[in-house]
Amino acid sequence: MFDRLQKPFLTVETGEAYQPLRLTYVIYQKEKLLEILNKQDCLVKAAGGDSWSWFWKAECNDVHFESLDSFQRNSDHPVRLGTLTVKGDSLYINLPSFKRACLSAPFFHKLIDPEVACVHHVDFINKVFAVDERLPHGFTELFKEEELERILQQRVLEYHQIQEQCEKAETAEEALDLLEKYTTVESKKRLPYAERYIFDLHAEVESDIVFLSFYIFLRGRELVAIKRWFGNAGYSLADAVDETVEQVFGGMDIDILE
Repeated sequence: MFDRLQKPFLTVETGEAYQPLRLTYVIYQKEKLLEILNKQDCLVKAAGGDSWSWFWKAECNDVHFESLDSFQRNSDHPVRLGTLTVKGDSLYINLPSFKRACLSAPFFHKLIDPEVACVHHVDFINKVFAVDERLPHGFTELFKEEELERILQQRVLEYHQIQEQCEKAETAEEALDLLEKYTTVESKKRLPYAERYIFDLHAEVESDIVFLSFYIFLRGRELVAIKRWFGNAGYSLADAVDETVEQVFGGMDIDILE
């Protein structure tokens, strides 16, 4: 334990834990998307191919987390927040931290009309890395499509099973008891190394609500990874969600996008 406390986890330039993610968008109008991306001053296109570096400047200069306000920004050398790549009918946004994912999702949703391209899912890692730990080489090594889909489908199946049990319950109290037991078991499960989160953007739900739910989902997993890194093995996802919801709705020190 002492060794772990003396061995900090890897962070990115702006201070967040290094936890790589990949946002995947479905492209409906490729030429229109390329036109939009090439017009942005915060996106610098790489030589050859459809890929860009996304910098913390220009169009996204004012978007930030309160927790990053103390970061000393240099306008002459803006921070590279992530990279974008268009391959076939997909746009990939690769990012090194959960907070940057929570920043990027609403930013690009406002920038890109959903009829041109729309975010579908994000793949992410449920751990933090030691400063001297060997890092996975590229997202192909990090994210195995078959395993991510297997975990996702298992979670969906379990959700539908408990939903069916609740609907068949004879009383509301019985249904609530079933749901409480389900959430308790889920919150204590060991999180998989990599996971997939599916976005549900449709007309009936405001996008702000969708992205707030995304923040709470990711922030909970970030807290679990960090707390367990420092030896708090009993810290559960339920604890993390309670703490995050309290920050968002119950306190003044809100660590979330403005």
